[in-house]
Amino acid sequence: MLNKWIGLYCKLLSVVMVVCLATMVLMVFGNVVLRYGFNSGITVSEELSRWLFLWVVFMGATVAVHEKAHMGVDSLVLRLPAPLRKAVLLVGHLLILFVTWLMFSGSWAQTRINWDVQAPVTGYSMAWAYACGVVFAVSTGVMLLMQFWALWTEQGPQAALPQGLSAAELRQSAQLKQD
Repeated sequence: MLNKWIGLYCKLLSVVMVVCLATMVLMVFGNVVLRYGFNSGITVSEELSRWLFLWVVFMGATVAVHEKAHMGVDSLVLRLPAPLRKAVLLVGHLLILFVTWLMFSGSWAQTRINWDVQAPVTGYSMAWAYACGVVFAVSTGVMLLMQFWALWTEQGPQAALPQGLSAAELRQSAQLKQD
């Protein structure tokens, strides 16, 4: 049930990312045309584009965690026996959860510190620039805890696989071991 909600959440993030990217392109392109063609410009476009870029990066990273699409080097893990592979993956997840906690605590501190600081052009709170780290850490923290639990309890067909590794790749590596 929670997996379904997270899947819908990631689809929503994907739609929001498309809207943010389209907005960034329109603002930057419009600003370039106005500057070079009419010696004018939209003053808020640079600041808002930077903020939208931050949000797109962190939303994309969140979706990548859900899809297990982050880069990984699994050549060593695949050569390990199953119990050791599971232990290495569990330790890896714990390390990633620790880094996610560091990301959350740092982003939360910066969000609180900058709550009353105004952006130079828009006048909006600078906390919005740091809040993307909080949203990222909370979202991915939940996903990583679910992945950790699935790996720990060996639930689901993908639970014992390294991240981003398909069943076909696992069979291929097993054939390599036999040869």
